[in-house]
Amino acid sequence: MKKLTRKHFLVGAGSVLAAGAAGFGVKQAFFSSTSETIPRNPLYVPPVIDGTTFNLTLAESSKQFFSGAKTSTYSYNGESFWGPTLRWKKGETVSLNVTNNLNEMTTTHWHGIHLPASADGGPHQMIDVGETWSPPKFEVKNEAATYWYHPHMHETTQKQLTMGAGGFIIIEDDSEASKALPSEYGVDDFPIVFTSRRFETTNAFDVSKDTAYGDYLLANGVLNPEVTLPAQLVRFRILNAETERFYNLGFADDRKFYVVGTDGGLLNKPAEVTRVRIVPGERYEIVIDLSDEKVGSSFDMKAFNENMPFGAGGSEQAQAGNFGSLLNNTTFSLLHIKVGKATSGGVKTLPSALATASMWSKSDAGNSRTLNITDDGPGTPFKFDGNSFDHNTINQTIKLGAIEAWTIQNDKIFGHAFHIHDVQFSIISRSTGEVAEHEKGWKDTFGILPEETVTFVAKFEDYASKTEPYMYHCHMSNHEDGGLMGQFLVVD
Repeated sequence: MKKLTRKHFLVGAGSVLAAGAAGFGVKQAFFSSTSETIPRNPLYVPPVIDGTTFNLTLAESSKQFFSGAKTSTYSYNGESFWGPTLRWKKGETVSLNVTNNLNEMTTTHWHGIHLPASADGGPHQMIDVGETWSPPKFEVKNEAATYWYHPHMHETTQKQLTMGAGGFIIIEDDSEASKALPSEYGVDDFPIVFTSRRFETTNAFDVSKDTAYGDYLLANGVLNPEVTLPAQLVRFRILNAETERFYNLGFADDRKFYVVGTDGGLLNKPAEVTRVRIVPGERYEIVIDLSDEKVGSSFDMKAFNENMPFGAGGSEQAQAGNFGSLLNNTTFSLLHIKVGKATSGGVKTLPSALATASMWSKSDAGNSRTLNITDDGPGTPFKFDGNSFDHNTINQTIKLGAIEAWTIQNDKIFGHAFHIHDVQFSIISRSTGEVAEHEKGWKDTFGILPEETVTFVAKFEDYASKTEPYMYHCHMSNHEDGGLMGQFLVVD
């Protein structure tokens, strides 16, 4: 079994050492000269909850990452990190109950889900300590895809996400079920949340608002993860849940793979790629073909983050400090993959057609809006059009049923991950080049680099309220907590 070594050293004295061939870093803190090995660990697959009534309890937990003290975490339903996967079916009506057993207020937001604003779980639907929030029941209207849930408490979202709170939502529908795609959960169909953490000397997570990046990569809360996959087609449902870091995802041998789904549904046809950029809050479903692989062979999924463009999260050169990390501007392992025997009836051929979505175009839009990401100078919070988030200010009002084109213009300081609640949209243009084939599906989150402009089109349908707003914001949680967020009403 391959082991990675972390060296304990004095970062404060200016020493920075790399630890391990797979790119895992060392604690950014003061340590003795001892060392500890990090073995490869089996990828954890969250348990699934099926049905139409879903009960979640967010509470403190703990997980053994390193020798010595366990790391305090937040999790749902008693997991050591993260939470169970909720599996919904399109057309069914779901009932949700969330109990807050933390010692602080929280919310739980259903990221990417089209639902009434009163059930959205944004900053307005706060859950007090010891209380249970039961939003109005709603019909599942989303296409089959990978979504997620997480805290959305203004000014503490970064902390609560860093502590480990979150979970997947997988929506299924008849259309997807009719396609020959890998779909056996935990066998040939894996949800994976990638993120990273910086640890204190006590093994506690560093939850400082000034910490943008971690030094240790986690997959489903596992250090140095590995998984054995059957020699057939395998689907990964990948979520980036970093604070700021982008991933330029691919494989060590530069093999081709296929994007089959975006944030909100299947692509009309698979998009063949060797790299996919994925930003905080964004999801991609990919399929790799292991049919011709030798049983017992192995390879790595990697983040090819060396020499990313300026403004991409994690492109900084610094290895220490607020915006430093031993993973910054490096290529590092995300997941070690071993090939096992094929399963009986495993999928061996990828369908050439997946969906028949008619994406919105600019000509469909009856109204246009432009949002500018601004700041007041180096070190100041990012804003939309010069305005920081205010609970009592409605920034946009939209007519029910409207199809609108939104243009997001970024300043020259840093990249962002734009996310909007309630709707899925189609990206129609990027000022830096053509929209990539793998982005030509339903989206709720996208990356935008410095001085880039992105336009998308969405339809605001089904739900209206004169008092309950939805949010739009940067999904870099420190930017969001700092005020890069606005809210909109959909009115009849």
